[in-house]
Amino acid sequence: MDDDQQPGMLRTDAVTVASGLPRLLAAPTMLLSAPRSGSTLLRAVLGSHSRLHAPHEITLNKITVDVPFGVVEGQLRQVRTRQDLEHLLWDRVLHAELQRSGKPRIVHKSPGDVLAWERLAACWPDARWVFLLRHPANILQSWVDATDHGPDASAAHLLTFMTALDAARAALPGITVRYEQLVADPAAHVARVCDHLGEPFEPAMLNYGQHGHGPFRRGFGDWSDNINSGRIQTGRPLPPPSRIPHVLRPVCEAWGYA
Repeated sequence: MDDDQQPGMLRTDAVTVASGLPRLLAAPTMLLSAPRSGSTLLRAVLGSHSRLHAPHEITLNKITVDVPFGVVEGQLRQVRTRQDLEHLLWDRVLHAELQRSGKPRIVHKSPGDVLAWERLAACWPDARWVFLLRHPANILQSWVDATDHGPDASAAHLLTFMTALDAARAALPGITVRYEQLVADPAAHVARVCDHLGEPFEPAMLNYGQHGHGPFRRGFGDWSDNINSGRIQTGRPLPPPSRIPHVLRPVCEAWGYA
C-alpha cells in the first residue's frame, strides 16, 4: 500500500494481489468473532463513526461462483481458479456497499466468515483485523436463548467458530477486544479500536441508536431487545466454573476466562 493510501479507503487505482486480479478496496477492516459475542453491537458502534461504514451482515463465504464441470471448468482453470473469481466478487460486493454509503472506509462483520478467515486474508492481504471475545459459556447461553437449540449440540457447534477464531488470532496481526470490557467501559475500548484503525474516537459513536443502523432483525445479526434499545447495555455476569460445559473449558482457559 502506498504511504499516502489511507487504510480502508476506496482505491482510485486498482491494486492487484497474488492472483493477479485487482482489488478495489484498500485495507478493509475485518471484525471476527464467534456468533453471539456482541459483534452486532460493535458493528453498530463503529458504523456510527463519521468515516466508517459497517453494514449489516454479508456472509462472504456463502457468496460463491458456479463454474460448470467439463469444458468450461477446464477452460477457466487455464487462467483462473473459482476461488480467484469468488474473491473478485467479494471485493466488488463490499466496494459497491461502501460506495453506496458515501463513507471512505468499511468494516465487515459476519460471524460465519470467521470459518473462512484464511480466504479473507488471501483476498485482502492488507486487511485490518479486530477480534472480539466473550466468555464462551455466555456465548453458549445467548445462542441457546436465541435459537432454542439444545446446549450440548450448541456447544459443539459454537466450538467450531471459537477454534477458527483462535487460529485467526494466532496467525493475523490485529487487536483483541473483550465484550465484557467493551460494555463496562465503552469509551475506552472503542477508542482503542479507533486508534488501531488510525481514526479519531468520536464520543457520539456510543449513541449508536441515533445513527440509523436498524432494523435489527433475525438473519442480520442480533435482534434482541438490548440491541434494539439503541444503548450499550451491561453484559451477563460471568458464570461460575461449575456452569461451564466441559467441552468449552479449554477455550475459557485459552481466552483467560478460567
